[in-house]
Amino acid sequence: MAPLVCLVLFLAMTGHSSATYCLCNDGVGDQALQTTLDYACGNGADCSAIQQNGACYNPNTVKDHCNYAVNSYFQNKGQVTGSCDFAGTASVSANPPTNIPSTCTYPSSSTGTTPATTPTTAGTPTSLGGGTGTAFSPTGTTTGINEPNHAVALFTSINNILFTFFITLWIVMQGCL
Repeated sequence: MAPLVCLVLFLAMTGHSSATYCLCNDGVGDQALQTTLDYACGNGADCSAIQQNGACYNPNTVKDHCNYAVNSYFQNKGQVTGSCDFAGTASVSANPPTNIPSTCTYPSSSTGTTPATTPTTAGTPTSLGGGTGTAFSPTGTTTGINEPNHAVALFTSINNILFTFFITLWIVMQGCL
């Protein structure tokens, strides 16, 4: 019985993969994706891999390059809440894009850059399409826990913690009786 309980406890503590990616949304026009790509590359993303002859240059589409740039930005900012929105052109995903060439590596964790919540914006557009009212920045118009992706991750983490706590408590109580 004890080995079974230990196995269950181990599996509860290890949980699921915590890989998190930032990807450009489907249905967004190329102009908005290009603006997002330019912003990410100019404000902390390492875009060298999507330059011509780079490991992630192909497929050579605005969407694929945007995916790489926003993910690099998101990882370099330490996956800070709100650093993957870009005025609604990108969102957090548990999976990388499906069409990544074998030469390309998509990081799913921070590369060590100190997280920052307010990127510099010198020389970058301040709104999409030149309009007013929708500020262009990584945080866009949403705020952290109000995004469904963040709420699900928080709920899953709390469940894992509570489950582990109660299993541990049960094991301790079995040893005391």
